Amino acid sequence: MPTGTWPSSKGKVTYKAPYVVKKGTVFDGGMKTYERSDITCTEGEGGKADAVFLVEPGATLKNVIIGKNQKEGVHCEQHDCKIENVWWDDVCEDALSIKGGSSSSVSTVTGGGARYASDKVIQQNGPGKVTIDGFYAYDFGKLYRSCGTCGNIPRQVSVSNVLAVNPKVSVITVNKNYGDKATLKNVKVVTTSKKPICQWSQGGSSPKNLGDGPSGTLCQYSTSDVYITKEARDSDVEIEVSSSTDEYAGQEEEDEYNVETEAPTTDDEYPEELPGNATEPDATKKTGCKTKKD
Repeated sequence: MPTGTWPSSKGKVTYKAPYVVKKGTVFDGGMKTYERSDITCTEGEGGKADAVFLVEPGATLKNVIIGKNQKEGVHCEQHDCKIENVWWDDVCEDALSIKGGSSSSVSTVTGGGARYASDKVIQQNGPGKVTIDGFYAYDFGKLYRSCGTCGNIPRQVSVSNVLAVNPKVSVITVNKNYGDKATLKNVKVVTTSKKPICQWSQGGSSPKNLGDGPSGTLCQYSTSDVYITKEARDSDVEIEVSSSTDEYAGQEEEDEYNVETEAPTTDDEYPEELPGNATEPDATKKTGCKTKKD
């Protein structure tokens, strides 16, 4: 179970285009902050061209902090990606988008965390399964969303050993009519008002919420699998309650400065080599960027 401690950055790297983590390779970011030099978080839908990293099938992205200057964070544009100890400082549209695959595809998110997501942290558009283990989510709309507008595709998600602080909508949302399956185990939710743990919707052009809670294979968990509390019980996890019972504000003391490195030169559409001369740590602030809901 995560403690709620946010990692310190060991430097800063900026790209002018998405960095491609090639099939079967491992990118170890050394706990530096990575972001775009040409993009800031703006309202509206983005695409893979707005991401910091594009992770190909069988590739691993690890030990990375995603900075606030980006729109799409990380894209698993096809399937079977491994995301290990990756942290999103200030989520814009989505932190992680999983796009393609087949019914046998499995993408994994192990460790890491994300904060300040006005909507989704992890979005699964393609078929297959996503496993989320040991993740820390702070001040977010939904930790996981099975796409409700991407067609009648069954998706699976497994959520375990997760600390979720300040969920605004739900911890996860799946689609009942698409045959989605969700399993939750050892999930701690810190909230000052009741929010759905596992919400189910009617997928379609305009998804509608149908209900929430344990429901057969749709939302598989028991009361012993989910612990809900108003107190974080950890000095690094704090909640500041606003005047509205449904709105929250997370507050942390941070420093900010502006340093930029050049993206690598490459003949490909997106860079593949890590630039040198990374700078000293960069701690970002909440932007409050709001994006389109699905």
